[in-house]
This record gives sequence, C-alpha cells and structure tokens, in this order.
Amino acid sequence: MTLPYRDINVHVAAESYTFTSPSSPNAPALVIDRPTGDVRLSETASVNTKRVARVSSIAGILGLIQLRLDKYAIVITKAQPVGRLKGHMVYKVISTDFLPMRERQIHDPDEDQFLFLLKSYIMNGPMYFSYSIDLTNSFQRQASIDNSAPLWMRADDRFFWNRFVQSDLIDFRKMGSRSQQGPQPAADPFILPVIWGTMEIRPTKFKGTPLTIVLITRKSRYRAGTRYFTRGLDEEGHAANYNETEQVVVLNDAGGGLGGYAGSTDMQSGKFGASDGREMQIMSYVQTRGSVPVYWSEINALKYTPKLQVRGIETAFSAAKKHFDEQIRIYGDNYLVNLVNQKGREKRIKEAYEQMVKMLLGSKTETVNKDLLTDEKFRVIEPTTAKQEFDRLHYVYFDFHHETKGMQMHRAMMLVDRLQDALIAQQYFRGVDMPANGGLETRNFQTSVVRTNCMDSLDRTNVVQSMLARWTLDRIFVDLGLLQRGETFATADPAFEFLFRNLWADNADTVSKAYAGTGAMKTDLTRLGKRTKQGTFQDGNIAVTRYYLNNFRDGPRQDAYDLFLGAYEPSAANIGSSLIFADRRPILIQSIPYILAFSIFFVFLGLFSKRLPDSTVLPMRLFILFWLVVGGWCLNFIIQNGMLFVNWPKLNPRPWAIEGYQETIGKIRKGKVVGSFVAGHERGLSTARYLNAEEGKKRIE
Repeated sequence: MTLPYRDINVHVAAESYTFTSPSSPNAPALVIDRPTGDVRLSETASVNTKRVARVSSIAGILGLIQLRLDKYAIVITKAQPVGRLKGHMVYKVISTDFLPMRERQIHDPDEDQFLFLLKSYIMNGPMYFSYSIDLTNSFQRQASIDNSAPLWMRADDRFFWNRFVQSDLIDFRKMGSRSQQGPQPAADPFILPVIWGTMEIRPTKFKGTPLTIVLITRKSRYRAGTRYFTRGLDEEGHAANYNETEQVVVLNDAGGGLGGYAGSTDMQSGKFGASDGREMQIMSYVQTRGSVPVYWSEINALKYTPKLQVRGIETAFSAAKKHFDEQIRIYGDNYLVNLVNQKGREKRIKEAYEQMVKMLLGSKTETVNKDLLTDEKFRVIEPTTAKQEFDRLHYVYFDFHHETKGMQMHRAMMLVDRLQDALIAQQYFRGVDMPANGGLETRNFQTSVVRTNCMDSLDRTNVVQSMLARWTLDRIFVDLGLLQRGETFATADPAFEFLFRNLWADNADTVSKAYAGTGAMKTDLTRLGKRTKQGTFQDGNIAVTRYYLNNFRDGPRQDAYDLFLGAYEPSAANIGSSLIFADRRPILIQSIPYILAFSIFFVFLGLFSKRLPDSTVLPMRLFILFWLVVGGWCLNFIIQNGMLFVNWPKLNPRPWAIEGYQETIGKIRKGKVVGSFVAGHERGLSTARYLNAEEGKKRIE
C-alpha cells in the first residue's frame, strides 16, 4: 500500500523545483521544470545541490494550477494536527505558498487578481487531509474498497477537493511524459487528497465508557459556489451546496489522542498505538444535503428577497435522473426531506420538487396529513412498486417554519417521529477494525440515506440533521448496552449532551460559511435545545450580513471556487488582451454610489457645522436640501437598477445576470435624465468573453 509522504523537502533552483522525502532517501524525486511546468521523476542522487537556492520543508503538495501568464505549484507549508481517526493522524491546512514557474514573476492585473482570489477565499478555507487514512469516503465505503491501492486512487471523486489542481500529477502518474512514457507509480506518494468541510474528532467518555465521537462533513467539488449564484442542478446532475455528513462513534480506540508514534516503528504507516486485545468498533451514520434538484435560481437586484426563477420541470428531468441515479447507486433508498415553506415565494420550489419526484417514480401514492392549524403538515409521496430504479425514492414534505413558529422548536421532532419506521429499517454502519489486512470487517450496513434540503440547505437543514443524528446515536448506545431502551443520552450524560450540541452547531457554521459567507442561523436551538431571544437577535444580524455579502462580496468568492475547481481555466479562455476583472459599466453608473456617499457627507457637514452668530440660515438650508435631493435621487436610482450594482461573478457570469444587465442598461438609455450620458459613454460588456466563460464553465474534470 503506497501512502503519501509525510515529510517532503522542496529544493528551489532557477531551473526546477525538486521534491524529495528524507524518510525515503532511495525513492525517486519529483521534479517540476521551470519555466515550462513539466513534471518528471529523477533519482535523488542527481539533485545538483550547488544550484539549489534554498531548501524548505513542506507538509504536502496541494496541486499545480495554470493561470493567465504562469503556472504555480501550491504547497502546504503548515498543517495542524486535529486528532486521530482510527489511530491515524488527521491534519488541517493552516498555510500554503504559491511557487511560480517563472523565476522573475510578471505582474499583471488579472494574474494578481487570480492569486488574490485563491489566497483569500480558498487557501483560508477548512481543508483537511491525512497521510494514512481516506477522508473522502465514509467508513462504509472504505470497508468495500481495495486498501492496497494508493490513497488518491481510493478517493471519492466528489469529495476529492483538490482533484482539479492535482490533474497534472495524476495525468503524469497515469501516462507519464514525453521523456518518461507509461504509468509512473513512483509519483503516487506525492499526490495528496484533501477534503473541504468539517472534521471534529473528540475523545471523550459516555457514562464512564471511553469513546471517540467524530463529525465529518465533506463538501462536493461539483457545482460548488455561493448562495445566490449557485442553485439547483447542473446538466450533469450535480446539486449546489451538496454535502455528505458522517457521524462516527469509535469504541476501544487505542490511538484517539494527539500523541506520537509509540507502538509503530514505521513512520510512513501513520498508525499510532497498539491494541490492548479489544476490538476497535466503528459505528457511523451518513446523511446528505443538497439544493432542490430542479433548474432554478434567485436573481440578486439589491432587493432583500431576490426574484425567484424556476425553469420547466421537463428540461431538468434528465439532470434529475443523473443526480438520483448516483444517489441510489451510492446510498440505496433515498428519503427526500423537503423543508421549504408551503406558502409564499417558496411554494413554487416545493411544487417543482414534487412534480419532479412524481415524474421519476413509476406508480406512486400521495398522502397529506393536516390538522386544525395547517392544511398540509406532511405530504408524502411513496412508490407502490419496486419495478424501476427510481422507485427507491421516498419524498417527505414538512413545513418547518410553520410548525415551529413562536419558538416551538420541539415540534420539529414530529418529523423524526414520522420517519421513525424508515430510520429503524435504515440502520447504521457497524464495522470492526482488522489490523491484519488494514481494513474493516462489516457487521452491519446502513441501507438508505436521508437527503435533506430547505431553500439554502443550511439553517433548517442543520436542525433536522442534528435531530436525526441524535435519534441514531441514542439507538447506537442502546445497541452497545450503554443506554436502556427508551433512555436518551441527553438525560443520561449532560456533559456528553453539551459536546454533541456544540459539534453539530460548529458543523452548521462551517457549512454555512462556505455557501452563504456567515455562520448558520438557529444555532441556539442546536447548542441550547431551545430558541432564545438572543438567538433571534443573532439571526437578524446574520440575515443583514448575508444580504451585504450576497450582493456585494460573493462575486469574487464564486470566482475563486470556479478558478480552483476548474470551472474556469484562464489558459483556455479566449479573452484576448482585455482585462477580465475591469469594470465595464458606463462611467456615470460607476460614479453614482460615490455621488451618494458625497451627498451624505455634505448633508452631515451642513447639519453639524458651526455657523457664525450673524450668518443667515437660508443658504445653508438650501445647501442641505440640494444634497438631500441629489442623494435621494442616487439612492432611488441604485434601488431601481439594482442589477447594475450587484458584484457579479466575472469568470463565469450567469446567463440571467447578462440578460438582466442588458435589459436594465437598455431601460436607462431611454431615460430622460441620464440616458444620453449613458449612451454616449457606454463601454459595453464583453459578450465574447461571456460566451467563452460559459464554455469554460463546462470544462470541469
């Protein structure tokens, strides 16, 4: 079994970067030639130390990325241990460095912006890796995988976050180069898979029994993006904000701490500690979340509630089939829990989802539960036969907001009660560690999965997922004999209850920050078990912050995702010599926010300036009135033409954003006040760049 090197030295020279492992002195070195960026293997003895300018120690190679003018090797310069999973150390990426292929770097506005996007939004993200255990796969999938394959080959392609930037190394490993043709297995130890998401490993005790509780969330690299710029499905069936969350309990974990390598003579094994004779047991429970699987979007225009756009259900049918085909193949039966509102603007999303489920199922039954308070407490769509693949879909609708309004969050447990039969049949994964073959022996399988969503698949989804995890954890403890039937860990061990709540609340914040830019709402319910006034105030603060970020900051963040994950490739985009990030709006349009700011400044200046005792009041009043009128006009213009002032993604502009821009600018041209100025100073949008960017969007690995 080939594992990644945990100790790598990079030798920096004018003609190359050479990567060697001190713990494997006889192994070939990886060489990246400068300035071409070509990859090859070389015997370590051939490294010319006289030409080496410096030698640095790194934790691993994140990948290689080609930007507009140069290629860069991204290396992990610092990694922090976060805990041991089944005895294997897991690390968080703390800092990275970009090594340019050109010895004298060329400064270009677009190149600098590309680097800024990657360093600001991606490199600071929650990325985790291990040298010796596969973090991309759930324990159930790990139990059925050939452990003799290199770590990167075993990785789940959906959660191999740095897969695109590892393409050069993987292609070299598979096919070699012009000078070294054929497979190159010696490159395997340099390829390090990384996940993005949550990794919480907490050794603890439950009622005096030592155990380790682990919470892992893996964010999909497909259709990754920000809240209002990435919704629904793409043509390949990948859902926006798709995450897999796995809750793990490890019993008899001999290496659950942060200790050294006691009990292991092989540093490369990564395994810590020796067994005391008791079997290490792994119990895990997997859930998924993802955007509503139809074609839909929300269009920012500076309104607090964006305009909702849902395309025809028939057009998304093929993409939905691909999505659920993969879900069923990986997880078995899917219980589709939909938490959007049954009234208002979200009603269209609810109806679209239900139409899609009905199209996918062969024969089905539909039942609606109601009471005096609501006409639709639950809506369940179930298959009546099992003749085709999609008859393994089970749709359950629950109006979360309506049922829990007035801080009655305990009513959300009605959903768990409604799903109880499915949860009992679903079970959970249970495996026993087998040190002899390095794998897991399966004792019990999880046979289905609950796929939860709300509009953002964040706040309501977080609450429901934590409730399902709680129910399953109670069941695991009962099966282990740690709880009596009917007893709950919340009452049996308050300290463990506190730990559980905070694990899930921290997970909610991590998932939310990646998609919406802020922490999650309703975390007071997750942390405290009830809604509080302080939590409601915090949710209001989060809502305002999200409004600002989603309108004015998420464009660059979406560009960063597209750049790192390969949805946009600067080297392949036919953009000519024009600057990609240049603001191409008419000068007058760009200036209006600044005029508004000056107007506010002058109004305050007039209001708070000291006047001489004998000065007349009228001129100052006219001054203030003039700037009030100017400021009011500017504010009204911005509100009425919000599409022009949203910070849109520039690498892969959304089609509806282009249409909205053209429609708004056309309306302004016809206006009497500024129409002639806009028409005379219009610099236009680069339509060719937009079309090429849309093509580049499809070039994802």
